[in-house]
Amino acid sequence: MGSDLGQGLTSLFVVVLVAAVTPVIVGLWSKARIPQVVVLILGGVVVGPQVLGWADPDSIELLANVGLGFLFLLAGYELELAVFKQRAGKLAIVGWLVTVALAGAVVGGFAALGVVKAFVPVALGLTTTALGTLLPILRDNNMLRGSFGPYVLAAGAVGEFLPVVAIAIFLGSNGRFIGLISLVGMGVLALLLSLIPRLGRGGRIARILSEGEHATSQTTLRWTVAMLLLLLVVANDFGLDVVLGAFVAGVVLRRWAPGNVEALDHKLDAVGYGFFIPIFFVSSGMGLDVRSIVEAPARLFLFFLLLLVVRGLPTLLIYRTALPRTRRFELVFVVSTALPLLVALSEIGLETGHMLPENAAALVGAGVLSVLVYPAIAVAIDRRLIRTPDVLDEPRP
Repeated sequence: MGSDLGQGLTSLFVVVLVAAVTPVIVGLWSKARIPQVVVLILGGVVVGPQVLGWADPDSIELLANVGLGFLFLLAGYELELAVFKQRAGKLAIVGWLVTVALAGAVVGGFAALGVVKAFVPVALGLTTTALGTLLPILRDNNMLRGSFGPYVLAAGAVGEFLPVVAIAIFLGSNGRFIGLISLVGMGVLALLLSLIPRLGRGGRIARILSEGEHATSQTTLRWTVAMLLLLLVVANDFGLDVVLGAFVAGVVLRRWAPGNVEALDHKLDAVGYGFFIPIFFVSSGMGLDVRSIVEAPARLFLFFLLLLVVRGLPTLLIYRTALPRTRRFELVFVVSTALPLLVALSEIGLETGHMLPENAAALVGAGVLSVLVYPAIAVAIDRRLIRTPDVLDEPRP
């Protein structure tokens, strides 16, 4: 037991060290604008068993799963359901449905040729958008200004939310109908759990929760973490996916969390992005099948191009009455950027046996490449628009 504990602590230290060094590396190469998630995954590859062998992913599997839960908790927490009622949201939904049809047709053809084992997980991967990864880049370059911002946010939100729902329904271990029922059931359970702290509203319990919100007891944060972990336990016991309970918990928590919601937002960011989520990404890098990518790099570049063709190009047609042509090209490269969901989807696909190891590795590799290339192209297009304000659909900032 002592040797297992020592190995686990050593692996955890190496992983946390990679997470701590990552923002320093990104800061030193600030002109390259490399997202931290890319460095975390590459760092995991380097310290993992395939290169240096300093850390063992199995010894930190539990913490990595909690990190995956936090990733989707925060994704659900950031989702504004009101966006689906607006024009930007409706166009985003149409765009995603068109993407699903294209992805099903293309990947279904690959499945018929034996290139992929089961087309559903790969097809879903091509419908995602890494809004959480993109937001720092978009904000740093002031790309959410004017009328363009709502379309970007809506397309990104749909590209994160609907694939998670589809994952829960189509990749659940108990079948599609059970997955759909489970989705509703997890939502009800999350709602009930979020209401527990409110039972004593106006009484002594409410005062205790309010007084401890910013004290050492951190009452609202503890309730939130307890709710997340309970939902993960329930999801695991019933053979469901981790992402299901976590994402639903985030959506519910956004609206029924007790106390100061804005303060809780910062605390969740600190706990999630400060510790658990980096562990998940580094661990994913440690488990990445680098040999498969090296032996068949064409598969990676195929998925990289498919992200652009399947997820991005329909934007040119769907948004033709909403955005000028140059803005539509900018949006093409924004929505084609995908990584966190690809990592999670690959993990789920490998665990359930729905995805071949070489496809999982190529899909994650394509996501890393998309984060490095596509946002940079979008930023270049946006800067061109600023230099030539006559083609803008809004006043020059």
